[in-house]
Amino acid sequence: MSGPDSYSRAERLLHRLAFASVPAQIALADIEEGLFGSSAGIAIERPLFVAGLPRAGTTLLLQILAELPDFTSHTYRHMPFLLCPFTWQRLSGAFRKESALAERAHGDGVAVGFDSPEAFEEVIWKAYWPEKYGKTSIGLWGREDRNGEFEAFYFQHIRKVLALAAKEEGGAHRYLCKNNANIARLSLLPALFPDCRIIVPVRSPLDHARSLRRQHVQFSALHAEDAFARRYMEWLGHYEFGAALKPIDFGGWMAREGEGLDPPALDPSGLDFWLAYWAAAHDALLSTPSAHVLFVDYDGLCREPSPGLARLARVCGLEETRLDAAASRFRAPTPYEAAEDYDPARLDRAEEIYRSFGPLFTASPSIP
Repeated sequence: MSGPDSYSRAERLLHRLAFASVPAQIALADIEEGLFGSSAGIAIERPLFVAGLPRAGTTLLLQILAELPDFTSHTYRHMPFLLCPFTWQRLSGAFRKESALAERAHGDGVAVGFDSPEAFEEVIWKAYWPEKYGKTSIGLWGREDRNGEFEAFYFQHIRKVLALAAKEEGGAHRYLCKNNANIARLSLLPALFPDCRIIVPVRSPLDHARSLRRQHVQFSALHAEDAFARRYMEWLGHYEFGAALKPIDFGGWMAREGEGLDPPALDPSGLDFWLAYWAAAHDALLSTPSAHVLFVDYDGLCREPSPGLARLARVCGLEETRLDAAASRFRAPTPYEAAEDYDPARLDRAEEIYRSFGPLFTASPSIP
């Protein structure tokens, strides 16, 4: 299970049917309790969200936290009928496969299987806010975007995920979500979950921009060869790379960066685009302070993981030593060739923003 590139013809057909029937899944989700399960009495306590630009270490943090018995998250087994988990668990039980690990489509050495946690929650946000997903970019959410219908569905959905986990031995009691796009919702999530924690890893801008560009080039080639791979990412709301690319438009940065240029937008095959995106995103993060957000120095974790993991454990409401075993999984990022073309002034601006995170990397948020 490494992604859409490894799906059989039957599996691709099943995914097409599932993603073409999102409204039907929402309707079924309303009636599946009582038929195939119940989430009554399940409390959503101290949910944990991992967010940030992709390639900042969000997947590794998700995997480390998901291995703890405290947490449960969406996995590949929830796919493709993600929105009605009770029904899908009942129907898929007859052809449940063993989980064999294989490298994911990113080509970054991260191995995943059917039981691996993954970022699938964006399907729900897309269903209730289609207007936020424009032709070239994704908008932001604020407290003013609260939606009672969405909240009723979302809360019940999380309770279902927790209810399914509770049936397992040593069942988890806390919901864990990795969704990179949640950096567009840092003011809304605490309004929905007053006791939530939001973990946002931050990586130094030049290496991060290089990694983002490399993934974009790789997924662009994949999407040119396989139209299903592109549709799969778009169905899931994964607009991070390739032909499906739709950046989050923090503060209108895309229009601002495109002024006076021909073509009118930066080219995502170049580093300048990703440095500009990095700067816009992280400048916005600095401008949206929240007692619920923990900014994690990802480069610091790679250099000296133990202090950062102890801090992360504390903020997650865990004993400081609970994450010690994960220290060996952090290592220096892949080196890149030195020869490249980018605007030094753009990098200087990104580095200035990065330095502003320094005090936040050691601060202890007063999360409720």
